[in-house]
Amino acid sequence: MPRNVELKAKVVSLDSVLQAARRLGATDEGVDEQVDRYYTVSADGRERVKLRTSSRKPAELVTYRRPEDSTVRASEYAITPVRNAAAQACLVPPGQPIVVVRKKRHLLLLDNVRVHLDEVEELGTFVELEAVVGPAHDETDCHSQVHRIAAALGLREEDRLATSYSDLLLARQERAL
Repeated sequence: MPRNVELKAKVVSLDSVLQAARRLGATDEGVDEQVDRYYTVSADGRERVKLRTSSRKPAELVTYRRPEDSTVRASEYAITPVRNAAAQACLVPPGQPIVVVRKKRHLLLLDNVRVHLDEVEELGTFVELEAVVGPAHDETDCHSQVHRIAAALGLREEDRLATSYSDLLLARQERAL
């Protein structure tokens, strides 16, 4: 299963982060409108499955497993196309999603690090850093990259988040009841 090292932080201004990322030499990959529908969450809360629809590519299932804390953390993930032509099947999970996350994601690349500038409906603005672990970058390198880039982008430790957008929305819905 592929791995990355990631960090998420709430930010006031995506513009300032965008400018800082450009100064670091980030490649701008454009904006994507995404809708993530969460269908299942494991009992321990660490494994998640979501159906992602996107304005830029075909729908896919994203399964990931990670600890829920606000540190720089490792995550394992798998991405599966929803339409499997060979099996003549559509892999959309049955039933209603437990929560739906809608966001506009501006993607930038710095070497093997994906910088996501996210505007999440009902939640606000966030930055996610995902350093992809691979032959050229082991997990230790990725941790160092994320820490260095987070500092250069002005992401403060007290603004880091331990939970996913889905958890934040579910908590918001519970408070509204």
